[in-house]
Amino acid sequence: MQELISHPLFTPLLLTALIVLGFPLVTGYLVHIERKILADMQARLGPMRAGPHGLLQPLADALKLLLKEDVVPAGADKALFWMAPLIAAFTGLTAIALLPFGERLYVADMNVGLLIISALGAVGVLGMTLGGWASNSHYSLLGSLRGAAQLVSYEVAVTLAMLAPVMSASSLSMVEIVRAQQRRGVWFVFDNYGLMIVTFGIFLIAAVAETNRAPFDLPEAESELVAGFHTEYSGFRWALFMLGEYAHAFVICGVTVVLFFGGWLRPFPNVAWLELPLNFAFPVLLIGGSGAATLMLVRKVRRPWQRVFLTAVAAALVSAGLIFLVPAVNHVLIAPFWFFLKLGLVLYLLFWLRGTLPRLRYDQLMNLGWKRLIPLALLMLFLNAIAGLLAA
Repeated sequence: MQELISHPLFTPLLLTALIVLGFPLVTGYLVHIERKILADMQARLGPMRAGPHGLLQPLADALKLLLKEDVVPAGADKALFWMAPLIAAFTGLTAIALLPFGERLYVADMNVGLLIISALGAVGVLGMTLGGWASNSHYSLLGSLRGAAQLVSYEVAVTLAMLAPVMSASSLSMVEIVRAQQRRGVWFVFDNYGLMIVTFGIFLIAAVAETNRAPFDLPEAESELVAGFHTEYSGFRWALFMLGEYAHAFVICGVTVVLFFGGWLRPFPNVAWLELPLNFAFPVLLIGGSGAATLMLVRKVRRPWQRVFLTAVAAALVSAGLIFLVPAVNHVLIAPFWFFLKLGLVLYLLFWLRGTLPRLRYDQLMNLGWKRLIPLALLMLFLNAIAGLLAA
């Protein structure tokens, strides 16, 4: 057993299995969390039927999608119609493999990792385009063409914004970019005399548009196009499109954390006296406090099995928090803890934007990309290059 764990391929293979088998469940609960956040913003309760406080709703939704009839339009190109959702899901799940969750916790560290992630995001829109074209529907075709035009527009701004951290790290490797921030003792978002904050804003806006999330969800505008490119899809194939969309959103948030927020590094990575409160006390208070808050909900639940379920969840959270007090375990878990905490905050920002901002018109979307973001991204790239030379 020890020889198996110490094998160099053990961690990549284990992570690959977790991504392929576990991310559909993660996607279900990301959707559930998003629905709950939006409901809270609109003074509603959100999903409450399945399980205590709706915690089993993602499992009910998955079962419903698996049992629904798979309808294919009579005039559709069946081969492309079946292939499109697979392309969308495959590219998103593959890109996750290039994210470093810790210093040695990744599937693959490639010297052009960031370039491959960008390429997979560009290929992912092919699934959207093929799905709209193959559906033999005017609504679907318009949605797919919108998605293709949106990707072309905002991929330029995203790439220009990514170049500034790449120049600071002198590498396209995701792991090396994080190590460069560790050597400099500062997250890149605060580097170059504060200029990187503007670059981060450009990257975030363009990345949200590239993933087709509100307020840039023009390919799925239900007020105009029914459901856009996936109007004719149902059941499991529609679920694959959603899996691909949330996988790409997950990857964009992970890339944001790596490029601008230090990846797995804690705040102030080179300040020694902050290690104890940030690496030990903070996770215990955050995770253990969440368990205590969950335990307070038990008295509001009437059904006995729901009380047992919530008590088990609370006990698991408290135990997970206390385990960070063990130094050997803390050394292994603290890196993914910081990575996923930052990633969760960026995801929350995406959900917040969806519940706050209205959808743009298509001409506004194009004007923002070509007339505002791309010129500003070019200017900030030039200024960041000068600031990097002055700081060297």
